[in-house]
Amino acid sequence: MPDTPAPASIADATKRRPVRPRHAASLVIVRPGASGPEVLMGMRGAKHRFMPNRLVFPGGRVDPADHAAQAAAPLAPHTRALLERSATPRLAHAIGIAVARELNEETGLSLGDPPTLDGLHYLMRAITPTTMPMRFHARFLMVEAERVSGTLAGSGELENLRYYAIAEALALDLADITELVLRYVLEVLAMSPQERIGRQQTPFYSSRRWRME
Repeated sequence: MPDTPAPASIADATKRRPVRPRHAASLVIVRPGASGPEVLMGMRGAKHRFMPNRLVFPGGRVDPADHAAQAAAPLAPHTRALLERSATPRLAHAIGIAVARELNEETGLSLGDPPTLDGLHYLMRAITPTTMPMRFHARFLMVEAERVSGTLAGSGELENLRYYAIAEALALDLADITELVLRYVLEVLAMSPQERIGRQQTPFYSSRRWRME
């Protein structure tokens, strides 16, 4: 029997079916600067399928091997607790490993080998819109630059890799989620250490809207 084309309604439904988001993680490295707090960022090249020509933080998807990778120091209790509100304990660990791995791969900087994850602070999470051909369930974490070692030497994946004053970065053409992360970083940096680890709500960005969860 010859192949029969699928009805248009079925074909259209198949095309509209959202891609399942992959787990990903990004790391915001902060340090004091002459014009206020600075963060390490780089520009994704024009050939990238996801967010080309956009200023982003080091990061990438969580790999299967990240779940079993060893850490010299585990996630701090407050960071782990916030992550585990939307992730299993195993995934929370993998997210910490992923940001350490991606940091080293993309910038040459290191959280140690094996990595020390106790200096990581959880910021927020975001899910790429259902209309995008590539989707990620991304978690954003923060660490002070003093917890990072090594010499900045990009792999080429991120161009113009350097520390940007947050005020400078906010004046550029940023993706909505990147702007939201930077503005929340300023809020977190204004908190006392006790307030920072005592946070009970964090931002969640989905369907081009954000809310506290």
